[in-house]
Amino acid sequence: MRLRSDTRHKLEGYIFILPFIVGFFLFFLSPLIRSITLSVSDVTKMVGLSDMTLVGFKHYVYAFTGDVEFIPKFLQVITDTLVNTPMILVFSFILAIMLSRNIRCRGFFRVVFFLPFLLGSGYVMSVLLDLGLDQMAVSGAKDLLLTDEIKELVGPGVVNVVDEFFSRISTVLWKSGVQIIIFLSGLQSISPALYEAARVDAATEWDIFWKITLPMMTPIIFLNIVYTIVDSFGDVNNAMINYFTDKCFSENQVCYAAALSWIYFLFVAVLLGLVFLFMNRIVNRTVGQG
Repeated sequence: MRLRSDTRHKLEGYIFILPFIVGFFLFFLSPLIRSITLSVSDVTKMVGLSDMTLVGFKHYVYAFTGDVEFIPKFLQVITDTLVNTPMILVFSFILAIMLSRNIRCRGFFRVVFFLPFLLGSGYVMSVLLDLGLDQMAVSGAKDLLLTDEIKELVGPGVVNVVDEFFSRISTVLWKSGVQIIIFLSGLQSISPALYEAARVDAATEWDIFWKITLPMMTPIIFLNIVYTIVDSFGDVNNAMINYFTDKCFSENQVCYAAALSWIYFLFVAVLLGLVFLFMNRIVNRTVGQG
């Protein structure tokens, strides 16, 4: 008996995610339950994390009422993510459109813009970044733009704004590699016949972008938004991840670290849920109209 097309596609999807489902139950479910248990408990013996005593939501309450470091760090990470994500998406989308054009040395430019991701994922470059290599580059560019005379002329307020601008640009450049590749693959999936038909009807490049490119790219934009948010909140160098690590391994506050991580996880899950609700409507509307 032959399966219907939609049933076959669903079956293929289930087969595709089957390794993840099996891996989750084999390797992640038990640590997940252990983490939840630790977050609502106190441990009297650190060896083997034995002799746990249930304390309810004590650690969760303390995070918001007694920990003077948690909320500022949490808000800083949220602010950085909400500010950097639109910048990364816009920057990578514009570059992907430029790199999809038939220009000379197109392959070279694609490699150049993807290179920061490849270098940043290596151990040597990660160590150099931890030592402040990216900040040294930012400082060098800022010093070229703002000499001592100009700094005295414009004042510290303008200097701080320029410093923040270059820091943001540095983050955007280092974080845009994967997004550019994803956008490029989406742009190449759009049929050239649509662009040819639009040009025959005397549509301008501006009209083509708003009527064809952007609506057809909404699923890819959706994917990149989710990827960028997860990548930002899951970055091992952000302040919250380092805070969890210090609490757990340096201060031996395993239970409190587990509670903090679950607060962090739940916030990210709610944020992604809101993104899904908002973007799913946009994708369904634009794709349906297309």
